[in-house]
Amino acid sequence: MATQRTTEVSELGPLERGTRQRGQLRVRVMDIAWTALCTVLALWAVWSIFDVVDGAAHWAYSAVAWVLLAITLTLRITTIRRRARV
Repeated sequence: MATQRTTEVSELGPLERGTRQRGQLRVRVMDIAWTALCTVLALWAVWSIFDVVDGAAHWAYSAVAWVLLAITLTLRITTIRRRARV
């Protein structure tokens, strides 16, 4: 019994420099990194609020968490808007 191999043509081309797929991959990885960073900062900010409510003197950590979250979300929105214009 002879086996026949068929070559399937995928939609993705080679991920070499300068190709469209390489640019899309870079954008996708950046999107995942931004999402992960925003999620971690949001969790830290919410967690620190509960520490402050419990009476611990961790208000400075809470303030830093919320400021970093605000900066990160602002940069994320700016990045999305710039990408949409191009």
